[in-house]
Amino acid sequence: MFQPPRCPNDRCPQHRDPKPRFFVRKGSYQPKCRAYRVPRYRCKTCRRCFSRQTFCADYRDHRPDRNVPLVWSLATGLGLRQTARNIGLSRRSTELKFKKYGRHLRRLNLNLQGQLGPKAALQLDEIETYEGRRNTRPLSLPLLIEGGSRYIIWGEAAPIRPRGKMSKARERAVREDEKRYGKRKDLSRRSVRRTLQRGAALIEQLEKVDLFTDEKSTYPGLAKEVFGEERLVHHQTNSRLVRDTFNPLFPINHTEAMGRDHMGRLRRESWLVSKKRRYLDLALHMWMAYRNLVRRRFNFDERSPAQILGFLPRRLRMSELLTWRQDWGKDSIHPLSRSGASIRWMERRAAA
Repeated sequence: MFQPPRCPNDRCPQHRDPKPRFFVRKGSYQPKCRAYRVPRYRCKTCRRCFSRQTFCADYRDHRPDRNVPLVWSLATGLGLRQTARNIGLSRRSTELKFKKYGRHLRRLNLNLQGQLGPKAALQLDEIETYEGRRNTRPLSLPLLIEGGSRYIIWGEAAPIRPRGKMSKARERAVREDEKRYGKRKDLSRRSVRRTLQRGAALIEQLEKVDLFTDEKSTYPGLAKEVFGEERLVHHQTNSRLVRDTFNPLFPINHTEAMGRDHMGRLRRESWLVSKKRRYLDLALHMWMAYRNLVRRRFNFDERSPAQILGFLPRRLRMSELLTWRQDWGKDSIHPLSRSGASIRWMERRAAA
């Protein structure tokens, strides 16, 4: 039976440090979008009323029945307009749901992460794409994965300056773009550092860190800065080497190819391109949740990347990605819990 894990009122002491039985039951109600009645509760401390629905990811959604097909479509290659047509929503409603569940799945990915084992091998590479306009607003997208499981640890887009051949038309377009948005900064170095720091948080207990990258000149310095020179073992591979299964960077190359296939925003020739960088990040984290938690590592494998690393006992169903709110960190309700148990409590129980 469901037990509220905390008072949802952030000003109440039972929100930060909930005591057992801090609530009393207060009936139930029948929502139009549910086939069952939803129990209601009242906090004994602040006297606020709330329900089981308050802790659900689809809290205050008008069409919760459209959430699963929406995430399925967006995480497997369709754009917002075609998804809106397929599931019977307006484009604006689809955009709002995309933003909400992109943020939700980013938090879920982070909440379920744990420490990696001693055999972990990290692989880092960058994808180049763009926002809005190809020849004036390029982006760098670093991805960090655990090579054996193909688990995607982190990725985020960063602006870079236009480079390559500059025709007169392109120079004119760059000048017009700078008048409108200002001189474009190159933040790829900062983005790579932040990505490596996400990986460093998962290997704090390891004495040795294996990192595989190509021969980009900025990687050795950033890797030593983040992981420490004493325990870093940095393997660099020439990017001109044939990208077959014998290539040491095949896992990250294969992951990037899947990303371009499953995310229309990353395809080289596509009108699904993101107009703004932050929406590319939301789409990326939506796909990462699908890749890490739902999809098999390989077609012949029965386990997901998160299951291989021990972050989950089994692969999640798509509906389980969208069950409980994840805005309380490790104290959020675990996606496999029916009783309201937190991720932290479930992890301690699994470790015991």
